[in-house]
Amino acid sequence: MIEMEPTTLTNIFTLDFGIRTLINLTAITILVRFLYYPTYKNSDFVFSYFLFNFIVFILTIFLHNVEVSMGLTFGLFAIFSMLRYRTESISIKEMTYLFVSIAIAMLCAIIKTTPLGLSLIISGILALTWFIDSNFFLKKEIRRTILYEKIDLIKPENQEVLLRDLQKRTGLNIHRFYVQKIDFLRDTAVLKVFFYEQPGQQNGVEIEEEQAVNLSSEN
Repeated sequence: MIEMEPTTLTNIFTLDFGIRTLINLTAITILVRFLYYPTYKNSDFVFSYFLFNFIVFILTIFLHNVEVSMGLTFGLFAIFSMLRYRTESISIKEMTYLFVSIAIAMLCAIIKTTPLGLSLIISGILALTWFIDSNFFLKKEIRRTILYEKIDLIKPENQEVLLRDLQKRTGLNIHRFYVQKIDFLRDTAVLKVFFYEQPGQQNGVEIEEEQAVNLSSEN
């Protein structure tokens, strides 16, 4: 059983706590508002990232100050980092941003260094996140799911013709695709197409199969 001394809370709310809180809030704001949101435009995850970050930060601060085993702290980290929402699937990148937001909270809460040292460490994490998720490191490949009606073109010998048809009808510079599903009863196929993000173009989010773009309605 954990016993807290009467002065424990007083010892927690110190100048060091205030500085760590400020660094953490600044870091998560930069991560979510300036790195994640401009690219992915999902306000629901903005709320989740902020809340996860702050809750983990506060929990870690309190547990660390009452001398709870660090195993419990890292156990919380593992639980939060492996969460899955049942109402909506989470992409690998969004899970990675969640992982980074939790890691920032833990670093700000427990790492023993000066405010300048902590700021440099967090800045390095943010800079690396921005670089890896930018076009400077790797071109962003966007995916779309398309319901395609010219089923005769899905044959291997017609792939070049199919690719040109997709480029013409979508207006996108599609460079590759694969057939996800074929429905011979309806003479349609579900295609997964890939193209690189262009400057000024909003990054796409994968569309679920039931929401696939239907090209069969075009003349």
